Amino acid sequence: MTTIATICARGGSKGLPGKNILPFAGQPLIAHSIRFALQHPAIRAVYVSTDDAAIAAVARAAGATVPYLRPAELARDASPKLPVIEHLVTHLEAQGQTVTRIVDLQPTSPLRTPADLDGCLARADAADAPGLVLSVFDSGFNPYFNLVEEQPGGEVHISKGGGLAARQAAPRVWALNGSIYVWRRDALTHAAQHGLWSVRVAAHTMPAARSVDIDTADDFALAEWHYARQST
Repeated sequence: MTTIATICARGGSKGLPGKNILPFAGQPLIAHSIRFALQHPAIRAVYVSTDDAAIAAVARAAGATVPYLRPAELARDASPKLPVIEHLVTHLEAQGQTVTRIVDLQPTSPLRTPADLDGCLARADAADAPGLVLSVFDSGFNPYFNLVEEQPGGEVHISKGGGLAARQAAPRVWALNGSIYVWRRDALTHAAQHGLWSVRVAAHTMPAARSVDIDTADDFALAEWHYARQST
């Protein structure tokens, strides 16, 4: 099994400009994910895909390999992530690398722990291994109970089902936190062409306190607060 880590970090953030390299707990935000991957024994190497020269310089200084600057057609606001990862892995294979598993880490999720990745890898190594294991958390919201959506006439209605009197009666659901994705190589290729949910997917649950995804200044402050609590 040859496992690499990929980190995709575009330079054009709208919610929090420059967020991937903003100082977070004493080092650039992306450096936390790079350091995390480099220190995990299951990961052989860490590769960053970015279109931004400043991000590339920070990533290299943190110990990651940045083999190229991402092509513009894969760096637009609406560019999906899976073709970006597939593009990176295909490039590495063309250079003679062997890749059988990809751990994709979101650079805006600095609160994950080694135990979180261990849990994802254990599920990926199970006898009934899926094509993808991703991290989730219990958000406290449920489409069967307390999530509503707008109807054609402008009124709102419960998102799913007929509505339940008690949350305990609702089917259990989770929210994607984007922190960790563990891909089997062949599943990544299939999903890049046909969509994430075209492959078998399993989930590993993380606590909500480690599931903050930084997209705004408020997210950044909340993540710093949780990080300080984890470090004490």
